[in-house]
Amino acid sequence: MPDASPGGVLRRTWWRVRDYAAVLAWQAAGIVSRVDPQDLRTPERPVGPPVVLLPGVYESWHFLLPLARLLHRHGVRVHVLPELGINRRPVPAGAALLGRYLAEHDLHDAVLVAHSKGGLIGKLAMLREDPDERISSMIAVNTPFAGSAYARWFVVPAVRAFIPSDPTIVALGAELEVNRRITSVHSRWDPHIPGGSALDGAQDVVLDTPGHFLPLTDPRLHTLLVERIVGR
Repeated sequence: MPDASPGGVLRRTWWRVRDYAAVLAWQAAGIVSRVDPQDLRTPERPVGPPVVLLPGVYESWHFLLPLARLLHRHGVRVHVLPELGINRRPVPAGAALLGRYLAEHDLHDAVLVAHSKGGLIGKLAMLREDPDERISSMIAVNTPFAGSAYARWFVVPAVRAFIPSDPTIVALGAELEVNRRITSVHSRWDPHIPGGSALDGAQDVVLDTPGHFLPLTDPRLHTLLVERIVGR
């Protein structure tokens, strides 16, 4: 149970402020960014497998630009999906787009790095859109694998898709075998996913940084990404 004391409420309020401040800063940076996706795919000295970044709902690919730059600096070939827009389309449509991208660019042994809804797209693609086994694994950050009870409060279809009883959420939850190829990284407190992001059979990594967005800046996450992808 969350701490209902005045100190606990104030602490969570401060966490929320920091979380949403990070969102505003990243969205603004994305608007003015002049980064060419082609440049991210072609580091000077390529190492490791290719990576495909999958943002969350209402996030463009620019939202994960800090992670893209981190990996690119280490020589990783980073792929993004501008066609996702701000990721409002249904999860199956996003998964199909990812599957087509993998085939069109002939990627092999690809690692998916996803935030929030991106993890649902990634898992569905691993199950249904990867007949040639082009995806080796996925590292998902704060993904609502079991949905979010808060989604019931919204009328926007893009958010209501996270209701725990949504058919796609239920179908994904029933698929356990693929979880062994997934690492679920999540914060110790996520205001958007009260039930947490633990995933049966997956490797579970809990970050100290609270929030839904700010954990993307956690040094432990960055170390994990570099070690898993560059150090393979």
